[in-house]
Amino acid sequence: MPEQTSGYRIPHPRGELAFHVHGLTKVYPTAAGDVRALDGVDLDIRRGEILVLLGPSGSGKSTLLNILGGLDRGTGGEVVFEGRDLVKASDADLTRYRRHAVGFVFQFFNLTPSLTARENVELITEIAEHPMKPEDALELVGLADRLDHFPAELSGGQQQRVAVARAIAKRPEVLFCDEPTGSLDSASGVQVLEAIVKVAEETGATVMMVTHNAAVAQIADRVIRFRDGKVAELTVNAARKAPAEITW
Repeated sequence: MPEQTSGYRIPHPRGELAFHVHGLTKVYPTAAGDVRALDGVDLDIRRGEILVLLGPSGSGKSTLLNILGGLDRGTGGEVVFEGRDLVKASDADLTRYRRHAVGFVFQFFNLTPSLTARENVELITEIAEHPMKPEDALELVGLADRLDHFPAELSGGQQQRVAVARAIAKRPEVLFCDEPTGSLDSASGVQVLEAIVKVAEETGATVMMVTHNAAVAQIADRVIRFRDGKVAELTVNAARKAPAEITW
């Protein structure tokens, strides 16, 4: 059983380079010919920033998220994280990277229905090197009073916050969120976004979030718009809005 420790902070200064992406391509061969999901992406991502990726379906944003998260591998180019090129990494290296450096939050919560909120988070802390206590992770997302509730006893927004707690309990350096509010109403979505922003601010984790909801971009430090497998536009928000301030 790994040692569980209190406190949240990740020991890396905010603003250092987290990812250097250069010339990244992803090609899927099909019977009708090659499909270029990513077509020469160049991007630098700083530690501690909240980055929102926007774009129509098929634009490449989820493909980029999956490659940066070690779930997929680029065809060409480079993705450098802490001196390691994830494009050239072995399967074993990618497994270690996913296990120790990154957390994932998806559109659907994927909680184990027979386990309580605390036990769902413990599934991750049992394989992490220096995890948070499950109680601390759930407190961070505002669920300290729901530790022993089963998923069926929680609202959709609460279940997604358990999923956020589960993702951050191993203290990931990067939190990847793929449509985390896509299956929620606006009130529940705001609560989930508030949890993600709080996690970023209190742990120092870098957050990359894919969404179809353009309003969500207002909570980000930077916004990347994808089109045809390329970065079509990159903008900096002069001031981030709180989730409760955005209009869905």
